[in-house]
Amino acid sequence: MVDSSSSVEIVEGCRLPVLRKNQEHEDEWPLAEILSVKEVSGRKLYYVHYIDFNKRLDEWVTTERLDVKKLQFPKKEAKTPTKNGLSGSRPSSPEREPGRKRKANCEGANEMIKVLQYNKPQSASVFLPPPEDSQDSSDGIPTAPRMTGSLVSDRSHDDIVTRMKNIECIELGRHRLKPWYFSPYPQELTTLPILYLCEFCLKYVKSLKCLQRHLTKCNLRHPPGNEIYRKGTISFFEIDGRKNKNYSQNLCLLAKCFLDHKTLYYDTDPFLFYVMTEYDSKGFHIVGYFSKEKESTEDYNVACILTLPPYQRRGYGKLLIEFSYELSKVEGKTGTPEKPLSDLGLLSYRSYWSQTILEILMDLKPENGERPQITINEISEITSVKKEDVISTLQYLNLINYYKGQYILTLSEDIVEGHEKAMQKRHLRIDPKCLHFTPKDWSKRGKW
Repeated sequence: MVDSSSSVEIVEGCRLPVLRKNQEHEDEWPLAEILSVKEVSGRKLYYVHYIDFNKRLDEWVTTERLDVKKLQFPKKEAKTPTKNGLSGSRPSSPEREPGRKRKANCEGANEMIKVLQYNKPQSASVFLPPPEDSQDSSDGIPTAPRMTGSLVSDRSHDDIVTRMKNIECIELGRHRLKPWYFSPYPQELTTLPILYLCEFCLKYVKSLKCLQRHLTKCNLRHPPGNEIYRKGTISFFEIDGRKNKNYSQNLCLLAKCFLDHKTLYYDTDPFLFYVMTEYDSKGFHIVGYFSKEKESTEDYNVACILTLPPYQRRGYGKLLIEFSYELSKVEGKTGTPEKPLSDLGLLSYRSYWSQTILEILMDLKPENGERPQITINEISEITSVKKEDVISTLQYLNLINYYKGQYILTLSEDIVEGHEKAMQKRHLRIDPKCLHFTPKDWSKRGKW
């Protein structure tokens, strides 16, 4: 598509259609922005970000994949990344989701809600009384995230360097991972074709020989910390960010390769890390993890959460979420994940909340011939899901009506059938009997 005789110089900031090779669909030519240019063996390579696509699809391309006939030069005043560096993400924002009518609110959370089940599909609208000074808000929760933590949401340092993937490939045990995003590993390691990690202590080394030498000295066959859950081959380890700083920081570096919404922060002391593993004869292999503040003033029960790519789409993400709520139940609290969630994170939480709430509603039994009734508070107490998340999920599912002065939840045949099919596929579940966890009161423990 490129005119080889063209003398037009393509520079950083230019926009033009770029051939995106798609394995699942036909190749396409979306608009892309040039973030960087380099020359390798006499050939120019361009690092492109596809506009309106997630940053994990950014890549280096050759000149042949550029359509220079539609080249747009950068505007002089536009020197900062558009949309605060978020132009590349396709956020699954609840504000764009179907079925959204109004801001969720917790007024009337103790009010009884009648639950109806229809024999045929029935559409329902959301009618919740608007709160005073009502303003649109994502899921009825604060949109401004907390700005401290091991991996925190922060766009203030979003420059051209951190917008580009810097690690080509990571070897972790039997898996080779292609990072999605920038992670601040030491500069001298970013030029290597493969970065090698010990899968048990997560130490990073520059060569296979260095890794083999390390493995002769590394005694770990599982994450450091206490094993607080085991069922079958699945285990969870609780790791204190103060007691196991090296491991915690290495875990954050690895996680940053696959989390775009977070910025690395090296003070891991205020955090606990819950690492999920799968056991075989060689040891306990990391599958995913979530981190959590020792003390959260905003009821956060998850700071960061990640299932490593080789284990995605297999139910492990929902298992991590379920485990975080089981901990909240033992603590006697309701919890919510720290915002903003990534696009994949939001999908996982939406699915978990929907299945968990529908499970409760469908198990309700009529009393004295009356239709079953339940309050928002009761759903929240049973599940440990925060009230705002319960309400937003009911709205998202389009279940809640306000009719003749009372709330009514309508469970249509489609909703019931869809839920039953989803639960049949959900083979991995947390067994509370296998959890051995005693919450600590961190407020009485000084500086953690």
